[in-house]
Formats: sequence, C-alpha cells, structure tokens
Amino acid sequence: MKIEQIYTGCLAQGAYYIESEGQVAIIDPLREVKPYVEQASKAGSTIRYVLETHFHADFVSGHLDLARQTGATIVYGPLAKPNFEAHIATDGEELQLGSVKIRVLHTPGHTMESTCYLLLDETGKETALFSGDTLFIGDVGRPDLAQKADLTMDDLAGYLYESLRTKIMTLPDDVTVYPGHGAGSACGKNMSKETTDTLGNQKLFNYALRASMSKEEFIKEVTDGLLAPPQYFPQNVALNKQGYESIDTVLKRGGQALSPDAFEAAANETGALIIDTRPAQVFRQGFIPNSVNIGLGGQFAPWVGTLVPDVKHNLLLVCEPGQEQEALTRLARVGYDQVLGFLAGGFGTWEASGKESDTLLSVSAESLANRMAEGELEIVDVRKPGEFAAEHIAGVRNIPLEYLNDHMAELPKNKTLFIHCAGGYRSMMAASILRARGYEKLVDVTGGFDAIKKTGLFEITDYVCPTTLKKA
Repeated sequence: MKIEQIYTGCLAQGAYYIESEGQVAIIDPLREVKPYVEQASKAGSTIRYVLETHFHADFVSGHLDLARQTGATIVYGPLAKPNFEAHIATDGEELQLGSVKIRVLHTPGHTMESTCYLLLDETGKETALFSGDTLFIGDVGRPDLAQKADLTMDDLAGYLYESLRTKIMTLPDDVTVYPGHGAGSACGKNMSKETTDTLGNQKLFNYALRASMSKEEFIKEVTDGLLAPPQYFPQNVALNKQGYESIDTVLKRGGQALSPDAFEAAANETGALIIDTRPAQVFRQGFIPNSVNIGLGGQFAPWVGTLVPDVKHNLLLVCEPGQEQEALTRLARVGYDQVLGFLAGGFGTWEASGKESDTLLSVSAESLANRMAEGELEIVDVRKPGEFAAEHIAGVRNIPLEYLNDHMAELPKNKTLFIHCAGGYRSMMAASILRARGYEKLVDVTGGFDAIKKTGLFEITDYVCPTTLKKA
C-alpha cells in the first residue's frame, strides 16, 4: 500500500495518490491530471477511483479530465448532485482498492455533501483519514460557503459539530489525518503549516475538537472572525458541479505569443485585463499602463480570484520569459480560462517597441520614517484586519487589499499615498490597482511592515496576540 500527499503550496491544497496491488485512487486532484496518469502508468497501475470530498470552491478539480482519460469512476458522498456521471456513495459504504478498503464517511457541515474517506489497511485497521475540508490541522472547514435560503451559517456549523463528534472523533487516535488544505487557504481561518498529523494530537491541540465543547460554543468559535470568501468561490463550485473545458484546450488558447502590436490591439478590442506576473520590485520599474501586478512568486491564483470577480473575464498576461505556461496553469486551476495570450518576450519587447509605459515609486522603511518626522503622511496598510489589529503603525489607515475596490473612494487623490503590507507582495498589487484607477501620487514601502518594525523608528501599537483578539 502506498499513500502520497501531493501538496501544491501556491493553493495550499493537498491531493492524494493511494495505490494497492495495481489499483489507484486519487483524492481531490488538481485540474492538470497528467502527473497522476504518468505516475500510475510508471507503476504499472490503473486509476480506478477519483474520490471527491465535496464540490470545491477554491479550485477546479481534475475529476472530469481524469475520468475521461483513464475510465476511472468519479465518487462523491451522499447528497451530491453533479451534472455528469458519478457514483454517489452511501454513508459507510466501502470501496475495494486492491487489498485495502476505503470507507465513505458522510460529514456534512462545510458543505452538505462533504465527505471524508477512511482508509482501512490489508488487516482492516483504520489507518488514514482523508478529511477534505471537514477537518484541517489546527482548524475545521468554514461553514459559511454553502448557505442557502433554508440553511444558515449556524445551521451548517451545527452539522459540522455533529459530524466531527460522531464520525471523526470516535476514530482511533493513531489514525493519520490528511486534510484538503493547509495554512494560506481561504477555506479555514486557523490552519497549521503542518500538512498531516495524528487524530489524537488534533484532539489535544485543535480548538474545535475540545472534548468539553458544547455545540453552542463550537458554533460561536467556528463562525467568529470569518472574512468574506473570495468572489470566485461560487463560480468554482459551479464549474466543479456542472463541468468545464479540458485544461488542454484552455492552455492552447492562452498559449498564444502576441507581439506588442497584437497585444495592444487585443487589450483595446476586448477590454481584457492585463495581469503582470513579474516580481513586485521588477514590475514597479516599468509596466504597461493599466496593468495589475499579481506576482507569480506568491499565492498568485487565489489573489487573481480575489481581485478579479468574474472567472469569465478576458485576460492578457505579461510574464518573465519562460513562465507563461506556469501562469496559465495556475489560472486554470481556479477557473480563469479566458486568457487570450501573453506578451511575447515579456515586458522587454514592449519597452523596445517604444510603446508607452509607466512606473511606480518606492521608498525604504528608513526613508518613510524620515518623511514622517517632517510632517504627517497618508499611510495605507493593506494587510488583513487581524494582522493590523495585532500590530501596526499608530494612526495609519487600514484598507485590506481584498476590500480595496469597495473602499477606494475613501482614499484622496490629491495626497501622496504610502502603501505597505507585510513584506511588499500585496502592497504592489494595491498600488497597481490604484494607478489603473487614476491615482497618480503613489509610493510603495519596500519590505512592508517587516522592514518598518525592524527600523525601530516608528510608533508601533502594542502587540496583541490574535488569540486574545478572538476572545475579546
């Protein structure tokens, strides 16, 4: 028996490859399925099942392409109603895979169809739990994504409480937990950087699994502090439930190398959004006017999903030469399939063509401190509310990047805005968006709050532990 976690850091997502006696099950695959097919082929094995823990909101699963290419059966738990052929398993049903079995555990709460898969080894011992978005390391799935007219967030949280206590916490402590996500995912709020753990350890340290916790306490704590989910989430759910184009088709369409003239014409004729995926400090030195910087080096796809509300929006890409396919693949993972092409040769060819370009100013944290000593500045902190509440420059404005579009009118255009985040990735995104909306007086603070704090030159609010904030 073989279990392999295939973890994708930029999505904070875990897919799983389980193999026994020449038969394979893939759990929650990414959209690009070639690696799974090749791995099984190399082992001389056949992919028999594609197990889906639920209709994912934060990425487009590869279940359809994988089933088409291998003949594998797509499996969902009870209550799932996909628009394609799939096996809807019953609660407690066992699927034979070589010499092992996989037991279906219906665990509603994150969504109503949410299901965990329990692996029983060759002796029948309960060995591993593939917990999807029901149980994370350090957290549980958020219960607000599948709300309906007759189903509130508190209702879902109540279902989740029962699922955890009747289906999961009753399992042996030595069962290994393999979650669907880790730290950085928007599917939970308190996830650990660790990507596996024993169930017994989670019973000790996961706040949501406290033995003494009442349902009312659970509902209050699990729903406390949830930020609004990215707007692309329900669109990804629809794609996973209804179907989508093959990723090969998507990559071929987006893989067109466009000359500067063709690129400019495509932008003007279609109204496509230009996304520049280069590092922040490279972008600021020169970029196409009205382009938005979302660096490929960070959580690129989730930020595109947060800042570009419609997955069907036409897109054009500016990348470092050679990174175009990576950008296209990451966009396809979250359903952004309408890429019309990329700038051949990157920004250098645009510059060489003599076309108009723009720049953004940047200052060091030390320089910012010197300017503050000379007079009042308009500083905008674009970190998340929890980051800001924990510690920030005294007296500055907080507009989290994910809410920038909603609060842009609050920012004056006649004053210079000094923008910072934690390290510089998000602040350049914010500055590029503001510049595209007509803000001319913008300065990015290099190194963000990390650099600001290290100088010792700023009045910083007293540190408040996020855990203390939650209890207040």
